[in-house]
Order: sequence, then structure tokens, then C-alpha cells
Amino acid sequence: MLLEKDYKVYGTYRRLSSPNFWRLQYLEIFDDVNLIPAELSEGSSLFEAIRISKPDEIYNLTAQSFVGASFEQPINTADVSGTASARILELIRQLNQKIRFFQASTSVLFGGIYDHRQDENVPFQPKSPYAAAKLYSFWITRVYREAYGLFSTNGILFNHESPIRGLEFVTRKISNAVAKIYAGLEKRLSLGNIEAMRDWGFAGDYVEAMWLMLQQDTPRDFVISTGE
Repeated sequence: MLLEKDYKVYGTYRRLSSPNFWRLQYLEIFDDVNLIPAELSEGSSLFEAIRISKPDEIYNLTAQSFVGASFEQPINTADVSGTASARILELIRQLNQKIRFFQASTSVLFGGIYDHRQDENVPFQPKSPYAAAKLYSFWITRVYREAYGLFSTNGILFNHESPIRGLEFVTRKISNAVAKIYAGLEKRLSLGNIEAMRDWGFAGDYVEAMWLMLQQDTPRDFVISTGE
């Protein structure tokens, strides 16, 4: 979407022995994005990424995003999904306070089960190390906005999906299993709690909302969802 708006786009990635760029290749934009290696746990590599890209806007979409794994790796989750946001914000404060910052927050902050819609005024009740880490990133984004006047915003995102969602998530788990059953490769689809309910939207709509949040005159935090 940003490329279509004539942005010069930089993306950070973790150095791995097996590169994982298949989504960029699927979208046919691999050659159009400037890739910079970075580690969220290392302020020096984040500094280098900002120094190279000289951004007007930063979208922090990264996290250790598996709730189950956060119980197995609570410290790593706290660092990558929580304090990494503070590292980025502190670099913005020191290097260029005109940079606009979007923090991808999450509906799991609400935690409990409600009989009404969860809006920007509903209290947070994190129920996992992942949610707790994201709660820190939410508040540190707001703190830097209020304390330093940065244009830093939180998008409290409900579930959003696309064809390039990972197979470990339930929507792709279902569609992949259906395809395998149709092809005769499998006979059964196994799921966990089939009583769970989620608000699901299309990822393309959600990134448009993220972009719109950074185009406002005044930074604010918004819930992004379908309402269904």
C-alpha cells in the first residue's frame, strides 16, 4: 500500500540462516523494498536502521505474537513485544522528533469476556505474558506522546487476516486442511476450542487504518475492528 502511494519503503528483518521473504515475493514487491537487518533487542542495530532509512513514519508491526509461546518464553516476549517499543521511541526522541510512530497494539489487552463492544474506554485486563508485554508497549507509546510531544499512536488491532497468514493460525489451518482433504492428502481437521469467538477483518483494510492514523493532525489511539 505504501509503495502504491509512492513511499520509499524500508523494512527490517532478522538475520537467519534460512531467509524468510516469501511473503514479499508472493506480493511481488521483494525488489521494491529496501531491507535492513535489525534486532529489536539491540538498540545499536535499531539506531543503524533509522540512520540509514531517515524515516518520516515508522510502523512497528513486529512482536513475538503467539500467546501460547509467551508462557514458554516470557522474558523474550517482554523484550521483543514490550521494551523494544521503548528503544524505538527513545531513538526517535534523540534523533528526530518529527518522525511519526505507529505501534501495533492488540485486542488481547482487553483480556476478559464482555457482553458489549470493546472500545477505547474499556479497561485492560491482560491474561498472558504476551498481553502484558503489549500493555507496556501501549503505555510507553502514550507516555512518549504526552511527555515529549511525539506523534506516537497505538492501533488496538483485532484479528485481521489475509492469504499470506501463517499456517499456525486457525484461519489458514482450516483452509489448508480443507485443501488437503479435497486433494485426498488428509481425512480429518482437528481444532481446539470451537466455542471461541473473534472479530475478524481483512489485513488490507487494517493497514489502511494504520496509515490514516499517522495522517491525522493530532495523534490518538484507536480500536481497529469490524465490530462483528
